[in-house]
Amino acid sequence: MTNHELLALAMEQSAIDANCRAEDFRLSENQIVVSKANPNARKYLELPFYCNLISYGSNIVASVSPEIVEPVKAYIGTYAIEHCFETPNLHVLNDELQHRGMRICFMAEYFLPDLNVLKPIPCEYELRLLGPADFTDLYTAEWSNALCKDRRHLDVLGVGAYDEGRLVGLAGCSADCETMWQIGVDVLPDYRRKGIASAVTSALALAVLERGKVPFYCAAWSNIRSVRNAIKSGFRPAWVEMTAKSAEFVAGMNRRA
Repeated sequence: MTNHELLALAMEQSAIDANCRAEDFRLSENQIVVSKANPNARKYLELPFYCNLISYGSNIVASVSPEIVEPVKAYIGTYAIEHCFETPNLHVLNDELQHRGMRICFMAEYFLPDLNVLKPIPCEYELRLLGPADFTDLYTAEWSNALCKDRRHLDVLGVGAYDEGRLVGLAGCSADCETMWQIGVDVLPDYRRKGIASAVTSALALAVLERGKVPFYCAAWSNIRSVRNAIKSGFRPAWVEMTAKSAEFVAGMNRRA
């Protein structure tokens, strides 16, 4: 695959998730569509969206509930693309959402590999390619970014770093949809800043590509450590999303935090 093909596949999947056309993300004008459930959407999404904003850089595609079409249309038509995903402008949209019992919840940046720079990264520890059978005893807090206990059936591939037989770093990927597998990574605290995260992430990305799938990486833009790992591993920013959830859902997440 080429970088152009990777981006095209990502846009095709975003179109499935958002209920729009892949070419909508390449337009200069903002687009607003009514969200619908789709069995081919990423498995962790709860569809239909109430309000979800997606941008690959040239515009915003808003996938929304019919009842908030006009307020969202006015919002994305008023402010610059990048400002629609940050405060202070974001408060304008959140005020509209709160009137309807909703709040802004998830804000994330998504990365795709740059095939011109993605390559194996040397590591002083042994690297092993892992499969689902190897994950059985790894659904613990220390590996919760690499593996997902609640969706363990989607965890399909991993790369572990071992220090004399002890797992010290792990990148895992979940088959979130037919064409794209999402990578997450964890490294034990005493082993950080040794290049393990980038070594296992890049090795896993290459293994995913060998299987004909698109590896992608997600991070909050405030998670500097994770973003640095994405860049060092050969990934580059591709798109951003902002998702609204019910006020009760947001409150529940704050309690867990």
